[in-house]
Amino acid sequence: MSNMSYEAVMGRKNEIMKKAIGIDYSVFESGSIAFDFEKMMKETGYTLEEMQKIQGETGVGNTPIYELKNLTALARKCSAPGKGARIFLKDEGANPSGSFKARRAANAVFHAKKLGYKGVIAATSGNYGAAVASQAAMHGLKCIIVQECYDSTYKGQPEIVEKARKCEAYGAEVVQLTVGPELFYSFLLMLEETGYFNASLYTPFGIAGVETLGYELAIQMRERVGKDPDVVVCTNAGGGNLSGTARGLKKAGADSKVVAASVNLSGLHMASDTQFNKKSFTTGHTGFGIPFTTWPDRSDVPRSAARPLRYMDRYVTVAQGEVFYMTETLAQIEGLERGPAGNTSLAAAFSIAKEMDEDQIIVVQETEYTGAGKHVQPQLSFARDNGIEIKFGNPAEEVPGENIILPSHPEMIKAVDLDMVKIRKSLIKNAVNQVGTTDISEADILFLVEETKTSKEFVLETLKELSEK
Repeated sequence: MSNMSYEAVMGRKNEIMKKAIGIDYSVFESGSIAFDFEKMMKETGYTLEEMQKIQGETGVGNTPIYELKNLTALARKCSAPGKGARIFLKDEGANPSGSFKARRAANAVFHAKKLGYKGVIAATSGNYGAAVASQAAMHGLKCIIVQECYDSTYKGQPEIVEKARKCEAYGAEVVQLTVGPELFYSFLLMLEETGYFNASLYTPFGIAGVETLGYELAIQMRERVGKDPDVVVCTNAGGGNLSGTARGLKKAGADSKVVAASVNLSGLHMASDTQFNKKSFTTGHTGFGIPFTTWPDRSDVPRSAARPLRYMDRYVTVAQGEVFYMTETLAQIEGLERGPAGNTSLAAAFSIAKEMDEDQIIVVQETEYTGAGKHVQPQLSFARDNGIEIKFGNPAEEVPGENIILPSHPEMIKAVDLDMVKIRKSLIKNAVNQVGTTDISEADILFLVEETKTSKEFVLETLKELSEK
């Protein structure tokens, strides 16, 4: 009988993961910071054509694109003359489980079945759980979804509870836990006990599944308007959405600028019991977006295939109130009722469109389904019950955990740029902290150039700064 203590299970995590994913990550490792990322994607992922076929067989993909003409008109009213790009939206809510994560899940579950696993497990509080459960139902596999759902008083966020309902509707077993380190421990235990496949968000086949989204988007826009989008905005949390979409755009030969967008939840700690229910967004926020951007390998696999800083041209944040406002606006002037995650990038796109020329094009690359706990009203009611002040005013004055400020006029919606130089330096700092020295190899330096989308000079200068501290 194996030792089931926390320390013992964590000590076996690499062995458990290898058995549950079927990937020997050591093949791609060099024993230092660097690893062969593209080799990992090539040897353990799927080609674009294979992914399109796999997804097509379960009704995933080929989702529509809408031009948001009324929203574009509103942006132009709030812009200087000649400004206000055309805003388009890729409706991933049309996928079987209601979000782009069906693309990741389709590949992961297909792969699990191909390898002979009897079931799949995913640790997620989000739409990915519903996507995995949906695909498992289609393929006849068992499914367990492990969720961080409650604080220590067993008070659950309406959005997370809604997602559990969705998973259960597809026949999955949902294991709900309180916030804290027990999630990963419980996840590892279940993988070991069941022998099921780890349908992680961060595997090569999971990320490769999103490449079809970026590729599809580029082809659809060429057919629709005769050119590639100038800007594509991606809601950013763990980084897979942006990484996969950007890789797909690249495979289509598109040269669009890729912008990451997250809800600003600075000051709130995601693993804090007391702060868990002070936030009104369960994904697409800075509590995941910043840590995973500056160090991707904090996920549930040894090497994450989601590496957003490799593809990101710009990173902006929006306030909670701006996203709630945009959710209502999309429904009321465009007739599209969609959930909060995609509306994070929509709020950012509305702001960025005002900087751009009228003949330019900006695309919001995903939407998600909405349902009981995802609606604006239950979210705001829950916030009010947890002592959060709700008011209209200037969202720039919003303090996460204290208030939610809905803009009193749409011209107040303003995405805030994060310092990309600082973010890139943070990744380099985190990387050298892993090896305990700034005296790293040439291969490591070149790897960090790729990781940060910069130059050798930038990496060397950052290493020099770190060594002098």
